[in-house]
Amino acid sequence: MREAGANVSGYLIVLLVAVGTTALTTPFVRALAVRVGAVVAPDERRVHLRPTATLGGLAMFLGFLAGMAAASQLHQFDPVFEGTSEPLGILLAATVIFAVGVLDDLREVSAPAKVAGMVLAGGVLSLLGVTMLYFRIPFGDSVALSPDLAPLITVLWVVGMANAVNLIDGLDGLAAGIVGIAAGAFALYSSKLFHLGLLPNASNSISPLIAVIVLGMCVGFLPFNFHPAKIFMGDGGALLLGLLMASSTLLVAGQTAEDVNGSTFFFFAPLFIPFVILGVPMLDTAFAIVRRASRRSGVSVADKDHLHHRLMRLGHGQRRSVLILWAWTAILSGFVLWPVYFNRGTGVVPFGVAALAVALYTVLHPEVRKARSAHPGQLQLDLDDDLDGRPRERAD
Repeated sequence: MREAGANVSGYLIVLLVAVGTTALTTPFVRALAVRVGAVVAPDERRVHLRPTATLGGLAMFLGFLAGMAAASQLHQFDPVFEGTSEPLGILLAATVIFAVGVLDDLREVSAPAKVAGMVLAGGVLSLLGVTMLYFRIPFGDSVALSPDLAPLITVLWVVGMANAVNLIDGLDGLAAGIVGIAAGAFALYSSKLFHLGLLPNASNSISPLIAVIVLGMCVGFLPFNFHPAKIFMGDGGALLLGLLMASSTLLVAGQTAEDVNGSTFFFFAPLFIPFVILGVPMLDTAFAIVRRASRRSGVSVADKDHLHHRLMRLGHGQRRSVLILWAWTAILSGFVLWPVYFNRGTGVVPFGVAALAVALYTVLHPEVRKARSAHPGQLQLDLDDDLDGRPRERAD
C-alpha cells in the first residue's frame, strides 16, 4: 500500500510541475507572440473573430521539459531514465517536431517540408528505441515486425497521430481538451496493465509518465485557450502533443507479443486502444482524407467540414461544440477503461446510454431547432463561403 501511494505521489508531483510551468509561462509567451507578430488574423478558413496570438506551443513545450526534469529528480523514476535511450529519444523527437511546428507558425512551411519534419522526428524515436515491435490482430496472433519494417510503421504512426491532433485544432480549447482527456485515460490504462503484469517492463516504462506530462500541459494551457481564446497552441503545440501521444502509445501498444485475457482487453487489442481513446481526432482525420480525395484537392488544403464545423452548422456555438466533442472523448475513454479496471464488459450499457444522451443533446438542443426553423428544407453545407469566395449551393 505504501509503495502504491509513493507511485501516485511521484506522478502527482510531475503533473503539478507540468501544469504550473505551462500555466505560468503562457502569459509571457502570449506577450512574446504579440511582440514578434505571431498573431493569427480572422479569415475565411477560421472561425475566430479577432486577431489572436499563437505560439502557445512554446509554453506547452516548456511544461514538457519541466515535467521531464522533475521526473528525472525523483527516485521513483530512476529505472525510467537509467539504462535506456527512450527518454532521450522522446526529448529529441519532441524538440524536432516542435521546431517544425513553430517555424510554420512564424512563416508558412510547405506541406512536404512539414511531413519531412514529422518523418525526421519519427526516425529519431525509432533510432533511440521508441518503436513498434509487434502488431496484434484483434482475436488473432501477434505479428513481429522485421527490423526493416518497424521504423517505417513507427514513422507512419507518428505522422498519423501528429496530423490527427493538428486537424482537430480548429476551435478554442478543442485539441487541448481532447488530448488532455485521452492522455489521462491512457495513463490510467497503461499503468493498470503494467500493474497487472500484462505488459513488460513495468518498472522502467516511460509511457504512463509521458501521458501524465501531456495531461499537465493541456490542463495548464486550457484556461488561456478555452473560448474566447487568448492564445492558440499553433502547429508547434499540436504537433508536439501528437508526437508525445504517439510515443506513449507506441511503448504500450507496439512492444508486447504476450497473450492476454480477453475479458481484460474486452474485444480490443492493445494496438487499437489509441484509436478508441483518440476516436474523435482519428475519425475526423479519416473523414478529411476521404473528403479531400473525393474533391481531388490536396490533403493539406484546409476546409470547413471538420466535425467541429458540422456541429456549429447544426446551431451549436464554439463552447457547446467543444464540450460535445470532449464528452465523446470521455465516453470512449471510459468505455476502454471499464473492462481494464473491472475485468468485465458490462460497461457497454452505461456508456451506451451516455453516448445516446450526448447524441440526442447534439441533435435536439433548442439552438439546433432554431437553426432548422430558420432554414426550412435546406441543408447548410458550410459556415460561410467556399475557400475560393463563391457561395456554396444549398440543397432543398
